[in-house]
Amino acid sequence: MIIYDVKCENGHTFEGWFKDRQAWIEQNARRLICCPVCNSSQVEIAPSSLTIMGRDSKMSGKKDAQDMAPGQVLRILHEYIEHHFEDVGNKFAEVALKIHAGDEEKRNIKGTTTPQEEAVLKEEGVSFIKIPLPKMDS
Repeated sequence: MIIYDVKCENGHTFEGWFKDRQAWIEQNARRLICCPVCNSSQVEIAPSSLTIMGRDSKMSGKKDAQDMAPGQVLRILHEYIEHHFEDVGNKFAEVALKIHAGDEEKRNIKGTTTPQEEAVLKEEGVSFIKIPLPKMDS
């Protein structure tokens, strides 16, 4: 899935979601992409500030990257974590150690830790990453 910032001839910017770059090209050529503000079908991809590789992008050869605004990146990251990680709350270190030891099934988890718990996880060789997640407005 590729998300483009799209701009119409009247300067309105909006998001467009496409299967891939070819889908964008075909839909734009057929004038199927219209501005939600003024209904103009004279649209082009708007430049953005950050490039993100999609999960399905090929790692070798040509890469299909998309420019995105930082707010979009944070929203996508937040949504991905919300949908793909189990929230174990303040029991993160305990559950992570059990998963690492094979006492619980391997799965994606999220939660909170104290600095002392983080030190124990590092000592035990448990891989984890701290990602501060701001609350996202709807």
